[in-house]
Amino acid sequence: MAASRSMESRTGRNKQRYSESGERLVAGVVPLNEAKTHVLLIQSTRRNGWVIPKGGWESDETCTEAAQREAWEEAGIICSVDYDLGQIAETRTPKQISKDAPKALYQFYQCTVTREEREWPEMHKRNRWWATYTEAKTYLAHRPELLEALNRSTIQR
Repeated sequence: MAASRSMESRTGRNKQRYSESGERLVAGVVPLNEAKTHVLLIQSTRRNGWVIPKGGWESDETCTEAAQREAWEEAGIICSVDYDLGQIAETRTPKQISKDAPKALYQFYQCTVTREEREWPEMHKRNRWWATYTEAKTYLAHRPELLEALNRSTIQR
C-alpha cells in the first residue's frame, strides 16, 4: 500500500464492483488506536456529522486494499488490518437510495492506525477526530451500518 499512496483520491465508478443482486460493494475500516481506546472519525462530505472511512471496492484491488486506500484518501492514515468484521447490509430505506447513492453492501475491517499523515488527498474536505466508544456511538447513531461495524470491533467500551 505504501508505494502506491497518492495525493489524489480515486473518482468515478468505472471500476466499481457490484454484488450479484446489484448492490455497490463498499469497503471500510474501523480505525482504532493501538490501545483500542479510541476510534478515528472523519467528517462526512455529504452531510454534517462524523463517519468512519469507507468507499467503493474497485476491480483492480482486493477488499482489504480498498479499505486501506479509503483510510488513506479520507483520513490520511496508514493502518494494518487486524481482522475482518464481516458484511453489513444496507440500512437506508428505498426512498433514501438514489442513483448517486445506490444500495450498498458494506465490508468492514478493524485496523490499527500505525501512522497519521499531516497531508492527505481529502484533507481540505475532512477533519478527523479521535473519539471514545461513547462519543463515537452518539455520532454514528444516524448511520446504523457504521454503528454496527463499531460494535463489532474490540474498542474498549
